[in-house]
Amino acid sequence: MTKENIILLADAYKYSHHKLYIPGTEYIYSYLESRGGKFEETVFYGLQYLLMEYLQGAVITKEKIDEAAATLLEVFGRNDIFDRSKFDYIIEKHGGRLPVRIKAVPEGTVTSVKNVLMTIENTDPNCFWLTNFLETLLMQVWYPCTVATLSREIKKIVHQYYTATASAESFAGIDYVLNDFGFRGASSVESAGWGGSAHLINFAGSDTLIASTYAKRYYNAPVAPGVSIPATEHSIVTLLGEEGELEIFRHVLDAFPTGIIACVSDSYNILRACKDYWGTALKQQILNRKGTLVIRPDSGDAVQTLLKVFEILMQEFGFTLNEKGYKVLPPQVRVIQGDGISYSSIPVIYEALKNAGISAENLVLGMGGALLQRVNRDTQEYALKCSYAQVNGKEINVQKNPLELDANGNTRVSFKKSKYGKQVLVKENGVFKSYAQSEAPQLPDELVTVFENGEIKKQYTFDEIKKRAIL
Repeated sequence: MTKENIILLADAYKYSHHKLYIPGTEYIYSYLESRGGKFEETVFYGLQYLLMEYLQGAVITKEKIDEAAATLLEVFGRNDIFDRSKFDYIIEKHGGRLPVRIKAVPEGTVTSVKNVLMTIENTDPNCFWLTNFLETLLMQVWYPCTVATLSREIKKIVHQYYTATASAESFAGIDYVLNDFGFRGASSVESAGWGGSAHLINFAGSDTLIASTYAKRYYNAPVAPGVSIPATEHSIVTLLGEEGELEIFRHVLDAFPTGIIACVSDSYNILRACKDYWGTALKQQILNRKGTLVIRPDSGDAVQTLLKVFEILMQEFGFTLNEKGYKVLPPQVRVIQGDGISYSSIPVIYEALKNAGISAENLVLGMGGALLQRVNRDTQEYALKCSYAQVNGKEINVQKNPLELDANGNTRVSFKKSKYGKQVLVKENGVFKSYAQSEAPQLPDELVTVFENGEIKKQYTFDEIKKRAIL
């Protein structure tokens, strides 16, 4: 499969920078951090995919330079911006391999925000312009990092409500509580694979099959880390019309007489489906199954619908009280909510169940666009900034420190204030902290060289990553 031309994978304005850096510039060093955002912690994940897919090996060729030269002449309408000799030099001197060094925290590492996560610097003084030329591509690591962070933060909520309301044995199923339904809502196959695999660091449930493909292809997962179950959609349940819904439900149970099966049940009347069909006509068949029927409401207010659904199901199927005093349906029946699920709606749902005396172990969740699509670079305020340079042999600590105006017209120091100097990340009493190299305590640097001069120096397995990110 032909990869994209890496020479064209930068913001257009960057092609002028080789002229705009002050003469005598030899080295540019930049770092990546989450400057803050929605969550206080962030998970680092996804760089290895970029290195394998776009950066390793001889990625600069004459044919790619020719294509870039023609394209950029059209883009700028002038021939004094793109300088092909800069890329010809990489072929002649480095065999088409990128003369940069990238260090990063091991993937799966969870740090507080405002810490250095990755650094990049050129290794050839003639390629000083290359460091931040690669920013555009490398910056996209914000996406899998943010999905992994969001998914992990939701797992914290799940743990909270399981701790409050669920039985001890049910904790073994937490990895299957949040299921990725986001493939169709993702912006691309690449987004679904990259972001979907980030979710699989924290949870095992996923219908985004390409996510497991990415985990195996780029992170050496021994088996598909995402698992799923047979499940209906509305095209199946509505095939015989409203009067045939019960027949369809019976067929669903007959089709999979054992194991877990999910069935969407709101096609016409979710309350009738739960009471008259599942809870009456099909009750004994369900209770006699060696497996679990997962009933799926898919419309209406999630809290009100779930409370009513559980009321009906517990009335028809009965319930037990776990050791914490919360109601639990028989193991043959559970519910999945896959409509309107987000970071903000999940605790509202669980709190309503808790107040109604219903254990969190009765419910699993499906999350689509809010998991893979409703995030952006500002969710965790990711940025890649230059913090060190060498010009005419002189070492310079570089920093931006904007004085900005707030909504009332008062001046303040911006959160965009950047770090200065070459960076290290150390662990002090088990807590990560970033320092300028010159000011760092005598502790090991947690940043590892993962890429140098076209070669990947360190790779991580999916299992390693999951262990680092575990709560």
